[in-house]
Amino acid sequence: MPKGRKILILSAAMGAGHDGVAAELGRRLAAEGVEAEVVDILRLLPLGLGSSLRRGYGWMIRSAPWLYAAIYKIFFVSERAPSTSPLTLLAAGPLRELVRLRAPEAVVSTFHLAAQVTGHLRERDRLTVPSVVIVTDFAAHRLWLHPGNDRYLCGDAVTALTVAEATGRPAFCHAPLVRPEFLKPDADTARAGARARERLGIPDGDRPVLVSAGAWGVGRVEETARVLAASGRYLPVVLCGRSDRLLRRLRDAGTGLALGWCDDMPDVFAAAYAMVDNAAGLTCREAFAAGVPVVSYRPIAGHGRDGALAMARSGLSVYARNAAELIEALDRLDGTPERARMIARGAALFSAASAESLLGRPPG
Repeated sequence: MPKGRKILILSAAMGAGHDGVAAELGRRLAAEGVEAEVVDILRLLPLGLGSSLRRGYGWMIRSAPWLYAAIYKIFFVSERAPSTSPLTLLAAGPLRELVRLRAPEAVVSTFHLAAQVTGHLRERDRLTVPSVVIVTDFAAHRLWLHPGNDRYLCGDAVTALTVAEATGRPAFCHAPLVRPEFLKPDADTARAGARARERLGIPDGDRPVLVSAGAWGVGRVEETARVLAASGRYLPVVLCGRSDRLLRRLRDAGTGLALGWCDDMPDVFAAAYAMVDNAAGLTCREAFAAGVPVVSYRPIAGHGRDGALAMARSGLSVYARNAAELIEALDRLDGTPERARMIARGAALFSAASAESLLGRPPG
């Protein structure tokens, strides 16, 4: 991308995945001399609605997943849902003003509400700069899709094809936007794994299995940890994100290891035998970069379940429907061709063009 450019990146602090993608894109653009500003689209909503939306979503996925599942079915995937939500209209005016003040040469969305707002404005000629959407989900639900956006960047070929057919807009595959530290040479991986084992006190011969609970520490991860520990073959290492409550409960229970927010996740991945995931988000792409096979189990409602199924259909992961299937899936990954195939498919995602290079691609 030519230097001297200014890009506005729209994200949302719904967990850490959207912000993580936005931050990495911003870092890469800055390294190329491009001025990149990341803005939370929820902050553009009036009357504190963005904060209320974030709190409500967090409460639902923790305490009422059935309610989120119903909302997801009605508004995110149903073809009968309204084409434009009130939130889109409420954020449209503030975004137009922000673009006027910042004068970027393009707007990039990493959250579906942002994609709806930019598509709405572009379709009505009220956004004068190109709009690019980076789809961070493995299963692109309806709210990602708006024909007003100029182009879409997707993390895999199946999603790109689906998006192009649904919107009629160009959709390209891009290499996952993960920090470069996750892509280690084999020798560095061995050293990093040894460091992590020593720091965490993991004995030689134990097979640590990461259990991902996302930044908010959600889902039935305590049950997952008990299943792994009861097998006698795997040491659960639960990634509690920023949930101090989950961290305390797991440490009190003494079921494997429980980790709070980690700044050395590339090292932790290097020590892992596999990862059990429940959200199909950025952490999965980090696992693919690190060469760690992924098993989906008890995914969170809505986009989590759809994303887990999409990953499994692409051969990137295994979807375990019960405890017995979880242990069987992990057993099959012990130095087998299946493990090698899964790791190879994950690594192949990174052979696609970089997202930052596709931002500067000519229209069409």
